[in-house]
Amino acid sequence: MRRIATIGVYGFTAATFVEKLTGGGVGLLLDLRQRRGVRGPDYSWANSARLQDLLDATDVGYRHVKGLAPTTELRALQYREDDRQGVGKRNRVTLAAEYTGRYTREVLEPFDLDALVADLPLDSVTALLCVERDPRACHRSLVAGRLRDRHGTSVTALLPD
Repeated sequence: MRRIATIGVYGFTAATFVEKLTGGGVGLLLDLRQRRGVRGPDYSWANSARLQDLLDATDVGYRHVKGLAPTTELRALQYREDDRQGVGKRNRVTLAAEYTGRYTREVLEPFDLDALVADLPLDSVTALLCVERDPRACHRSLVAGRLRDRHGTSVTALLPD
């Protein structure tokens, strides 16, 4: 059985991020971000090139899966809901219902998860990466749920201590 974990960027340092991945048995990290960067100096380690360099120093592989990233329009929809609720991306705890529905219909449904799953390792955990700390506040939870429901994967969340 293939094993899936979800992990965000917020709340980690580069060192604690790597520790969490290696301690969780992660062998492959799938980057589900459209724009593979994070603003601000605290998370510059998570910008694509730096993150890949960081992972190269471990035995964790890296793959960008842009086809599972939310579109700019969908992210804007979620940001409007965040503004309406007075929360920011770093403290959001849930996704907007409209965002969830549209992401599922527009991104997740058309994506060939069968092909993705066929390429996942059997001997290690595959981690789904985005930026939000809480997976319930991020599209990676929707991907992980679909993988669990349709492909029988186990799913765990790797969270900062």
